[in-house]
Amino acid sequence: GPLNFPVMKTLHSIILAFAAFSLSIISLCGCSVTTKTSEEKAAEEQRIEAGVLNALQSRRYRITVDTMIPRRGGTQHLTTQYSITVDGDDFVSYLPYFGVAYDVPYGGGKVLNFESKTDSYTRSKTRKGEERIVIITDNGEDVLNYDIKVFPNGKASIEVWARKRESISFWGKLDPDKQPEFKD
Repeated sequence: GPLNFPVMKTLHSIILAFAAFSLSIISLCGCSVTTKTSEEKAAEEQRIEAGVLNALQSRRYRITVDTMIPRRGGTQHLTTQYSITVDGDDFVSYLPYFGVAYDVPYGGGKVLNFESKTDSYTRSKTRKGEERIVIITDNGEDVLNYDIKVFPNGKASIEVWARKRESISFWGKLDPDKQPEFKD
């Protein structure tokens, strides 16, 4: 049958005691968490912005990519560490591809996974304050145009146009704290 009254009263007391204990633990833990002041947040944003700008000015940076946006099909979150790297005139593209190819070598070819020299590299500022980099390169199979926009916080969009394939876009980040060691 149903629980009798004394057992219910004891159970109710245990639940109340546990709830009070849990709240006291949560409030104690909350005291030890340090939150950044608005000045610290602003200083951190300025430090990142300066690091992003320095990397772009030196032409030595890596943008890691976490999202692929093909022309057909939906946006895909990437779990593998894809990236593009610029080191002076050296360019490394390590990106996935999903889309229509018009004229490609047997087996698919290099697609967006290659090392080459930049044929053209231009950097400008957009009206919205983003840094825009356009890189044109020939990977031996196709001429590719990488249209890159980097926001002050390091977030980046990359649009890749090719002569022999459908265009594709990516989202990623230029993190000034996670750059490779570049050779001199």
